[in-house]
Amino acid sequence: MRKIEHIGIAVKDLEKANSLYTALLNTEPYKTEKVASEGVSTSFFRMGDSKIELLEATSEDSAIAKFIEKRGEGIHHIAYDVEDIRAEMARLEGEGFQLLNTEPKKGADNKLVCFLHPKSSGGVLVELCQEITSEEN
Repeated sequence: MRKIEHIGIAVKDLEKANSLYTALLNTEPYKTEKVASEGVSTSFFRMGDSKIELLEATSEDSAIAKFIEKRGEGIHHIAYDVEDIRAEMARLEGEGFQLLNTEPKKGADNKLVCFLHPKSSGGVLVELCQEITSEEN
């Protein structure tokens, strides 16, 4: 793992949260995107080398909707940048971590992603992120 790529924050209202974080961080989101496969709308704020990802549910059965219903708005996950997501998945599985998907999936912000179950990572939902290159499209 090379660095913290972003911190994901679950929000009820993306428009309101964008206004709040624009005022807080003194910058506008650089990107908004829907990820239909995950049932979310996202926006990203850049802070130096790191990012904040705001996530709003677009369907009642999405992971974000369930998270907010159970825990309320707040930090949802921490994402780490990796060079080779498949190798990192194999390494972590070998270390006893439980992967939530067996193959990387296309996520927001041009990334391949995989999540680790919080029960195997100290109660924290961990996301692995690898930039999608032209060979992986």
